[in-house]
Amino acid sequence: MPTDRLFKRRATSGAGADTVTIEFNGAPLRVPAGCSVAAALLASGVTRMRNSPVSGEPRAPYCMMGVCFECLMEIDGQPSRQSCLVTVREGMRVHTQDGARTLPLPAPVAAGHAPEVAHG
Repeated sequence: MPTDRLFKRRATSGAGADTVTIEFNGAPLRVPAGCSVAAALLASGVTRMRNSPVSGEPRAPYCMMGVCFECLMEIDGQPSRQSCLVTVREGMRVHTQDGARTLPLPAPVAAGHAPEVAHG
């Protein structure tokens, strides 16, 4: 849940107070509009986006440009989204992601059809 804010949004000319309401872990949360989900949550005092699947330690955004994968969250029902690359929008459903995700396996090969071999 939110803690003391470590990040503050820079003042901008004009309105500067535009916000949207998202659902964060099942509760409504007003966040700054026009920025990434990760930036909006950090500006709102949220410091944990997921737990490490290895150690269980809390993780938060690090690079804010899609390289480190520390900001993975479930966004609108899709797990493992990089929240630093998704622009926040009204009504978005965002959940922290805990532990490892399951990897969807390909459908079984139909009887009588050989699987494709790339380097046969």
